Amino acid sequence: MRDVMEQMRAWGVPVTDEMERQLERYGELLAEWNERLNLTAIVESREMWIKHFLDSAGIAQVPAWREIAARGGRVIDIGSGAGIPGIPLAITWRNLSFVLCDASRKRVQFVEHVVGDLGLTNVSAVHARMEDLGRAPGARGSFDAAVARAVARSNVLLEYAAPMLKTGGWAFLYKGPSYLGAEEEDAARAARVLGARPEGVIAYQLLDEQGDRVIAVFRQAEPCPKRYPRKAGTPSRQPL
Repeated sequence: MRDVMEQMRAWGVPVTDEMERQLERYGELLAEWNERLNLTAIVESREMWIKHFLDSAGIAQVPAWREIAARGGRVIDIGSGAGIPGIPLAITWRNLSFVLCDASRKRVQFVEHVVGDLGLTNVSAVHARMEDLGRAPGARGSFDAAVARAVARSNVLLEYAAPMLKTGGWAFLYKGPSYLGAEEEDAARAARVLGARPEGVIAYQLLDEQGDRVIAVFRQAEPCPKRYPRKAGTPSRQPL
């Protein structure tokens, strides 16, 4: 997928031949395991490269992400599912340490298999609900960044992300263009409650007219109040 890699390079992604081989192998594993686990609706190879891998790489255009990538740190992928965007990001930025969290044990087992197959020493997979992990000693307030893609509305995601972040940490939420409007307003309201601050939106386009995308950026300006996250299921039923 040479044109996909070229687009990544144009965005500032540190592209290598090894990275391309690992992404190709990851795509093979996704297609193979998808037959029994229903990991993704996207199974055609080129569509997978664009909608999963290239979309994940869009974060390279965010200045705050580039700063984190330059100095190193810990990143949590919230509701990682089959490992997106966490696995593509971990393949690309090997100096960052990633924790991929999902509430589905089968999906976590798939991610663990991918990590072993690809030899990714900078990734660990965790089977947990974010409401529980956000209160766990050693996890809460320990991450430099949080990423999330195709998980929930932003006001819900921020309640998952904010407790995980260090003061000064960043949340990067992958969204479609419909984010601009009511969801953006809801996210700003939730951020205020959680000690976070909106820091803008980065827009980009995928190849083959596969869609417009945005990444909503938030900074954890102060420690998240201790009452958050609320108990399991509450953030999605009663969003901030």
